[in-house]
Amino acid sequence: MISVIIPHLNQSDALEVCLRTLDAQNLPRQAFEVIVVDNGSSTPPTDIVAGHPGVRLQHESQPGPGPARNAGVAAANGEILAFIDADCRAHPDWLSSVVKWSNLSPAGTVLGGDVRIWRAENAELDAIAAYESVFAYRFKLYIERHGYSGTGNMAVFRRDFDRVGPFAGIEVAEDMEWGERALRAGLRFRYTPEMIVFHPARSSLQELYAKWDRHIAHYRNMAEGKPVWQLRWLAQALLVFASLAPNAVTVLTSDRLHGSGVRLKAIAVLCAVRAHRAMTMLSHLRSRRAVAWNR
Repeated sequence: MISVIIPHLNQSDALEVCLRTLDAQNLPRQAFEVIVVDNGSSTPPTDIVAGHPGVRLQHESQPGPGPARNAGVAAANGEILAFIDADCRAHPDWLSSVVKWSNLSPAGTVLGGDVRIWRAENAELDAIAAYESVFAYRFKLYIERHGYSGTGNMAVFRRDFDRVGPFAGIEVAEDMEWGERALRAGLRFRYTPEMIVFHPARSSLQELYAKWDRHIAHYRNMAEGKPVWQLRWLAQALLVFASLAPNAVTVLTSDRLHGSGVRLKAIAVLCAVRAHRAMTMLSHLRSRRAVAWNR
């Protein structure tokens, strides 16, 4: 059995859509279970979960998607753990691909899939969606260059998860930190493009900035205490500025965008986001900041 684990916080409408896509999986329903872990929503998604037979609702009071996923793992019965976020939509073949590549991959392999920006059929990409289609969820890059997978689309055998241990709390990037421990435990990550989930584009620059504010706070907390971390942090902030030119080339050559107009819109958002990231990183040299998720 596969156990699908979904952390949730105040996203009831998105969760409903996510659960519908899991109901529509090509894998037989008896081959997987779905566990939603609510992390303190103002209105728990009891009615949403009740509308989908076979879906269980758990609760975790410790804030953060990592602790919520840990609670899901503790309640899971499956040999394989598959992680997806509440605001994602699973391709109909998502779980079939998880089964296929779990069986074909060497022992000790963690699977990370492809996360694409969702859009209605034939809908034109706006500037934010164009940017995010290229840069938002670069799981292939995360896995092949940095050695970890995002938890919005990841699958691992339960025995391998137990070798690594639970996800960390909200103060760090829990997927990155877990990936570092997984590598030290002898596991390896495999990018699996057939494992596809979709994520809606953010609706504004402010939402993009909020996402990066959270990530930067995570990265700052993970960097603090390492040798000459402030000098390294300053260099990374400057590199964010310097990356504009090569990343503009990435936009111009990406096979996920079509047409010069949509590419120019993506580059405009790229410039705004990189400037915001660099300035925010520089501001973090002064003090540590609290981290909140899904806000």
